[in-house]
Amino acid sequence: MTTDALARPRRDSYILRAMLRALLVSACLVGVSTGQPLEASGQPAPPAAEVEAETEYARASVTLDGEVLFSVRGVEAYPAEKRAQVIGGRIKAIAADPSVAVEALRLAETERGTDILAGDRFVMTVTGDDSERGGVSRQFMARAMRQRIAEAVAAYRSERTPRALLIKTGVAAGATLVAWLLLLGVRRGFRRIHALVEGRTKGAVEGLEAHSFRLVQAKKISAALRGLIVSLRVLAIMVVVYGYLHVVLELYPWSRSLSHQLSAIFLDPLANMGASFLNELPNLVFLAILTLVTRYLLKFVKLFFSGVEKGTIAFANFDPDWAWPTYRIIRFLVIAFAVVVAYPYIPGSRSAAFQGVSIFIGVIFSLGSSSLIANLIAGYSMTYRRAFRVGDRIQVGDVTGDVTESGLMVTRIRTIKNEEVVVPNSTILSNHIVNYSTLAKQAGLILHTTVGIGYETPWRQVEAMLIMAAEQTPGLRKEPPPFVLQKNLGDFCVIYEINAHCDDPQAMARLYTDLHRNILDLFNEYGVQIMTPAYERDPQQPKLVPKAQWFAAPARSLETQRPTAHGAQP
Repeated sequence: MTTDALARPRRDSYILRAMLRALLVSACLVGVSTGQPLEASGQPAPPAAEVEAETEYARASVTLDGEVLFSVRGVEAYPAEKRAQVIGGRIKAIAADPSVAVEALRLAETERGTDILAGDRFVMTVTGDDSERGGVSRQFMARAMRQRIAEAVAAYRSERTPRALLIKTGVAAGATLVAWLLLLGVRRGFRRIHALVEGRTKGAVEGLEAHSFRLVQAKKISAALRGLIVSLRVLAIMVVVYGYLHVVLELYPWSRSLSHQLSAIFLDPLANMGASFLNELPNLVFLAILTLVTRYLLKFVKLFFSGVEKGTIAFANFDPDWAWPTYRIIRFLVIAFAVVVAYPYIPGSRSAAFQGVSIFIGVIFSLGSSSLIANLIAGYSMTYRRAFRVGDRIQVGDVTGDVTESGLMVTRIRTIKNEEVVVPNSTILSNHIVNYSTLAKQAGLILHTTVGIGYETPWRQVEAMLIMAAEQTPGLRKEPPPFVLQKNLGDFCVIYEINAHCDDPQAMARLYTDLHRNILDLFNEYGVQIMTPAYERDPQQPKLVPKAQWFAAPARSLETQRPTAHGAQP
């Protein structure tokens, strides 16, 4: 028997095994798609004892150059893996020794079984256990194994001849050229596809966005199309690279096992993922539809509350400032409901690992979110109580300033010193809030300050001077007119309080300063001594500033910058 004659059946058997492998994968996919295991196709499951015996005395494959020749059974003292490895080593040694002819392979009956010999060299012994599962006699199994070994040895030698290696190297070079051309074609082809898709879909996508009232965004659709094209390009490149490596590695006997490992590395996970995908496909379709419905429902809700904020949609007793907080609440409820509905359909949700991780995340969230929830509830509480709005001048504790941001967790306040103070909403809720801006535009904010004047000064004069000082202060309203309250008749003086209205709470500091300046100037001008903050006895000289000294150095530099108490330039 010639070497080519022995190698041809080997190639035919390789093609037959490839076809059987494809049929097996197809059967697995069909079994998975029907939702039943392969044993459910009519064949009863093997008895437990038989499965146990199969596990104890497993079979292992004898290989040469990465090709499976046949399988052998092991015993308790001589495992199948070890036996197959030893037999494979003997066959390889015989194949590498050209002095051993292929025709020297023969059979010899012994007490142990049927020995396969190569001349005088022992190869293996075929026992009754090796043929038990095949349903054939031991002698028939031995002849088949001898024939298989002969084919493998002949192929081993023929594939290592210089002529065969030269031919395979030429094939590898041609495969490299074809792979390079395919990669170049993939690159150029997908560039043209991308340009074609961009040109033909741009107008249609923009039209769809306009007809959907902005619910469908053109940028996102274009990005999704680009992502799909890039994914297909990467997939095409991977297919070309895998095909090239598989072909080249399969050519040489030294790398053929690596080619088979490459198939196991790439194709087996893909087959498993494909089977799992087909099994979970109904659940994935349900999740995709649920996600799509939830997404567009949230877009509709957002569009609705945007109209409420702008005033195009109005409700009685519903403040437009409540629009976005209410939208956030509804968004949270919709997403929570969608998650509850989707949970049973998530792949792996019934596994113990998935449930354990869910419980762990829930515990961590519950332990670390007490202050978070408190601030969140406080933020919504302040929003619906209308405690303040962005831009209002408020006082919280010892912090006074303008509200620059009112969030769900914190409120940001800019003080009159241009400092930003971040106050947690729970802190604001637990303190009283003074809002200077709420009523300022309607009745005006009343600014007030007190002075202590001795009993020897007529109260009518004091009140007149205080009212004059308020009237001469720019920024204070003329109507309603300023008024004076006598707060207290003390032991040494009378406490007077001047009250005046203003429209701009943000100007409180400046208005108080101007009011105090005018009060000092008027009381000095009319010779009335201010007794506060403390008074023990009448001084020898009245505590007054003569008018001639009002602009003593360096105050003269301010003469042209502000009016006098009477409103005229000095």
